[in-house]
Amino acid sequence: MSVDGSLDRLRREGHIVIVGASLAGLRAAETLRDEGFTGALTIVGDEPHEPYDRPPLSKQVLLGRVPADHTTLPRRREVDAQWRLGVAATGLDMAAKRVHLADGAAVEYDRLLITTGVRARPWPHELEADLDGVFVLRTSDDAAGLHHRLSAGPRRVLVIGAGFTGSEIASACRERGLDVTVAERGSAPLVGALGGVVGEVAATLQREAGVDLRCGIMVTGLEGDSAGRLRRAHLSDGSSVEVEVAVVCLGATRNTEWLASSGLGAGPRGIACDAGCRAFDVRGIVTDDVFVAGDVARSPHPLFGYQFLSLEHWGNAVEQAETAAHNMISSSTDRRPHVWTPSFWSAQFGMNIKSVGVPPMADEIIVTQGSLAERRFTAVYGYQGRVIAAVTFDQAKWLEFYQQQIERAAPFPPEFTTVDRRPEGMHPVPAGFPDPSLPSHGPTVTLSGHSPSDRRISFTPLSA
Repeated sequence: MSVDGSLDRLRREGHIVIVGASLAGLRAAETLRDEGFTGALTIVGDEPHEPYDRPPLSKQVLLGRVPADHTTLPRRREVDAQWRLGVAATGLDMAAKRVHLADGAAVEYDRLLITTGVRARPWPHELEADLDGVFVLRTSDDAAGLHHRLSAGPRRVLVIGAGFTGSEIASACRERGLDVTVAERGSAPLVGALGGVVGEVAATLQREAGVDLRCGIMVTGLEGDSAGRLRRAHLSDGSSVEVEVAVVCLGATRNTEWLASSGLGAGPRGIACDAGCRAFDVRGIVTDDVFVAGDVARSPHPLFGYQFLSLEHWGNAVEQAETAAHNMISSSTDRRPHVWTPSFWSAQFGMNIKSVGVPPMADEIIVTQGSLAERRFTAVYGYQGRVIAAVTFDQAKWLEFYQQQIERAAPFPPEFTTVDRRPEGMHPVPAGFPDPSLPSHGPTVTLSGHSPSDRRISFTPLSA
């Protein structure tokens, strides 16, 4: 408790505002109430829906197994809060402690938590993006619209980008019996997230499933008919594909534009914060009344050289939201750091893919169990002589062990003998990640802070 009693007053009768009404915002609100916050709580969200689960949108929803409006997140407890749904935040006045909303209203706060997440990066040509049949997939409404169109049986679907979302959509299309072409500018699917070695396995899976996979290629234009319906896509090799549906999967953009003049350290890579989830201002000074969590946050991690990580992971959103909420209403001595070990999973083409750690940070990879050729294996990633990540294809039982190796900073290549190690796993090989200075839409982890390419960034704050 603070000496002057201000923290006790905050916990009893303060006003906390959460901007972002998705997974992180909901879990933060529940944590605040769990930990005894009895003051006013306002939750602002730009979508009209209650918080819903996003991972099923590219899987069960597209397959028709779950309606898009049946993905509402379960509540851990009742949350006494004022929900301002369907209205976006448009500005932040940190001096006045006030959030401005799109409907002209303003909400004052004692402490603010920002969980605005990311949105799908749209097709860059606006007129082409407006063609009937061109989709992105991020929201429940996106998924409902795409499911409706896939159910109509288009002759061919084009997926632009073979990251995790694009690959899962392609998998759902094939499972529905639809012809699908995937266009990927990298050398293989998932190459930005898992590297070239594992990417080649993903490419084999897609081709064997009947996907028309085209790598090292870009879509240069989308063409519609006189009625404004998508009919054709032009590719960088001069070829074209007749399509009725195109799904743009070019990665995500962090929702920080509304903070452009706030003085907060926010930009395209997210909102910088310390390990306690407190946001930095543009001068690099940590704030004590503005916190951040989830996909939009960018925080240092001691396991990974204190690089600032932006993680688009379901588990990270939950853990970071709980930490941020705890720290918002705790004294400095009771606060705790957010040191969650990154992990995620994906289901595609009948394969269960799981990852722990930060694969894109690696320079080498070794297959420690199983076989790439059999598509059932565990691959361990190394960086500067230590284990930094592990990925399993239908071998999740080993993942917990390798998480412990990551957290212990165990040496790479692993010094122990493993069961089921094949000749191909006797020596490390280059992991095969693309040049990080080139645009990529594959990674679900964005590293920043130590990359030499960062030196080319010119930072000009709008206000300080």
